[in-house]
Amino acid sequence: METYGKILLIAMPAFLVLILLEKWWGIRKGNDTIRTMDMVSSLTSGITNSTKDVLGLSIAVLSYDWMVSHWAIFQIEASVLLYIIAFVALDLTGYLVHRIDHEFNFFWNAHIIHHSSEDFNLACALRQSISTFVRLFTIFLLPAALLGVPTQVIAVVAPLHLFAQFWYHTQHIDRMGWLEKIIVTPSHHRVHHAINPEYLDKNYGQIFIFWDKWFGTYQEELPHIKPVYGITRPVRTWNPIKINFMHLWLLIQDAWHANSVKDKLRIWFMPTGWRPADVIDKYPVFKIEDPYHFEKYETKAGPFFTIWVWIQLGLLLLFISYLFGNIATIGSPGMFYYGLFIFVFVYAFTELMDGNPNAWAWETIKLAMGIYFLLNTNGWFGLGDIVPIMPYIIGSYLLLSLGLTIYFKKQHNRFSIAE
Repeated sequence: METYGKILLIAMPAFLVLILLEKWWGIRKGNDTIRTMDMVSSLTSGITNSTKDVLGLSIAVLSYDWMVSHWAIFQIEASVLLYIIAFVALDLTGYLVHRIDHEFNFFWNAHIIHHSSEDFNLACALRQSISTFVRLFTIFLLPAALLGVPTQVIAVVAPLHLFAQFWYHTQHIDRMGWLEKIIVTPSHHRVHHAINPEYLDKNYGQIFIFWDKWFGTYQEELPHIKPVYGITRPVRTWNPIKINFMHLWLLIQDAWHANSVKDKLRIWFMPTGWRPADVIDKYPVFKIEDPYHFEKYETKAGPFFTIWVWIQLGLLLLFISYLFGNIATIGSPGMFYYGLFIFVFVYAFTELMDGNPNAWAWETIKLAMGIYFLLNTNGWFGLGDIVPIMPYIIGSYLLLSLGLTIYFKKQHNRFSIAE
């Protein structure tokens, strides 16, 4: 956990710089593909996912290390060739898991967050799940385990494989010639994120595109069909925590309302989007039928509010950086309490971005937690011992944050009444 946290301390600023560079480039070229609120929503999603992973809030059905030690047919020493084999095996695993996420109702909940943005840019690459606590992907690493690929090789290759999927989430890179036949390119992945009927559920590859070509899920980006991004049942919120459990909640409701016991059971493993016929009639859910004529989700944001959003994002990044950089010192159970604070911070922050009237309540919970930590953890998990003035600065920020949330709520109400 500590090592992964330190890796993220480097990766997070690098990702943010690249996202801002993409925005600058888009503005310069007259094709800005990044909306501020959508970008912030994506970044907060990345923060919640990183926090969950660093705190180790996931378990694997089978440990890869256990599979290697018990089932390996060969014993292979680490080498350059072995790292290449491991990378390819991991990519095949990624393809299979990715395809399952798309094609079955239950598993779609773990992936909906990644497709929830109605834009396509580097920021949306950071929309990763917090709803998966039991990981099945190790089962698909069985071929690598049988070949005897050492655990430490997978441990090195896995984060490299993950980070290598960041760059192709962009509209600013066109076709890439002969590389289109080998690796996943921005063109391929634009197809994957599109809701056009021609593009739905295509191009599951993560690094290599030939899996899709071999298994019949490949679709080229067509010059006469511009991709439209998002999901067919739009989420209509900036709150990544809500998005992560939105599909699961719909499945639970549909299973409850279905008259047939058979439907109550099979809904979980039917193709993604399937609902019982009687439930569709009684409890309709909005679905985009024409991807070329719908309005993207947007909320009002004046200059003052936009500045405050940027300030909140910057402070959130500072809070999470302190956790990742000092997780060993903070220890358990303190790091889990800190993680809960991060989740409450994100929830309150994005509820305010949505203009929801209950944002002040979540902000009050955030304030209460913050004051408790300031008084009972040596001025914020030992920070007061290092920089004595910091507890006062944090306390002042927490009070200001609640005050501005109430202020913006009144402003939102005033404009709503005026309309």
